[in-house]
Amino acid sequence: MTATVRFAPSPTGRIHIGNARTALFNWLFAVNNKGRFIQRFDDTDIARSTQEFADSILYDLHWLGIFPDATEYQSRRIDIYDAAVERLKAARVLYACYETPEELDLRRKVRRTRGLPPVYGREALTLTPEQVAEYESDGRRPHWRFLLPNFTSDPLQPERTEVHWNDLVRGEETVDLASLSDPVLVREDGTYLYTLPSVVDDIEMGVTHVIRGDDHVTNTGVQIALLQALGAEPPIFGHHNLLTTVSGEGLSKRTGALSIESLREDGIEPMAVASLAVLVGTSENVTAAHDLNELASHFDPAATSKSAAKFDPDELFVLNRTLMHQMPFEEARDRLIVLGISGDKAEPFWLAVRGNIDRLSDAVAWWRILSDGPQEPAEFSGEDREFLHQAFDLLPEEPWNGTVWKDWTGKIKEATGRKGKPLFMPLRLALTGRTWGPELSDLLPLMGREGTLARRP
Repeated sequence: MTATVRFAPSPTGRIHIGNARTALFNWLFAVNNKGRFIQRFDDTDIARSTQEFADSILYDLHWLGIFPDATEYQSRRIDIYDAAVERLKAARVLYACYETPEELDLRRKVRRTRGLPPVYGREALTLTPEQVAEYESDGRRPHWRFLLPNFTSDPLQPERTEVHWNDLVRGEETVDLASLSDPVLVREDGTYLYTLPSVVDDIEMGVTHVIRGDDHVTNTGVQIALLQALGAEPPIFGHHNLLTTVSGEGLSKRTGALSIESLREDGIEPMAVASLAVLVGTSENVTAAHDLNELASHFDPAATSKSAAKFDPDELFVLNRTLMHQMPFEEARDRLIVLGISGDKAEPFWLAVRGNIDRLSDAVAWWRILSDGPQEPAEFSGEDREFLHQAFDLLPEEPWNGTVWKDWTGKIKEATGRKGKPLFMPLRLALTGRTWGPELSDLLPLMGREGTLARRP
């Protein structure tokens, strides 16, 4: 059987780094198992779901290197869910409830005052036909709950009923169905909540492994019961730890915290995002992988901690810097052209500056320095200005080769007696306007003799 996974966000906002972690866990699992990756949009919340958000999620996934084998929309599969509902009703495990939200809240409060867990007491099962008719005549429309199999003969007498599974990430897991309320599967207006479409789709699409955040652990007990009620074998579940901000706050699509879009616009490389999103909170060292295949070789769901992992954006810049320093010109070339960096000098320029940039866009400033000189000419003391006049008088004639910087500074040292920082720093400031940067031995041949003399103070 082909391993089949799915990533199933609601298209109600931009995905963030935590969502990307789930997508990547599924994608890398599919890569390692030669499986299939289904992109499924849980868009039954018609009021908040939009095609624009769905398109943006696909764009973000493609940017990360994830290309689904299939894309599905739950809003286009309502007939399949309707059929499942009829099956559950026929099996007498889906029942109508007429309580209002206010009535349900009051009942929960009463149960708490009695020292009981605030779960639904299945009062709807005791309604008489007359009571149902009265509710209907009052205009109440029912919501529908799934009757959890947590009793022997009387559903009003639930008893401890354990659901077990061997979690890909967490190992042996247990959920007691008696500690849970019967979940609402269908709202009063006939629309579906998350649980039913998700389970039906997993069955219909042949999903073999469900990998998601550990905030779904309890849901898994319910879903296994629902899968069995529909006559299906449950898939293998895995629940990875969640990412939080450095301050410990949860991430949310609504707030846009650490969205993939914002990270991309900030110049972060996709593999910096993917590497940190996957490896943080695991036993693996967090290093920058060159591509997703390399990252897959470091990926092991079981190596993930059970505790939440804090995502520090500063770590992204460390990984991003590493990727920049290692990026070959062939990989950067087309993106440099878009930035206006092209021609015969582009490759030696890139090899000269890549070790001094945090983002690829940082190369633009150095290209301008190379082409036009310092953006803000440095101020020099009278002594340094006299030194620079003498130094530029000693500039070698062309043709130049890779030793021109060494030859030039050798002559300067012999003529002036300066060495070390007092020699090199005034030259660097005159040539680039900065106190740091690429090796001047690499930049000088690119400037040429005429371009170098143009920087003479």
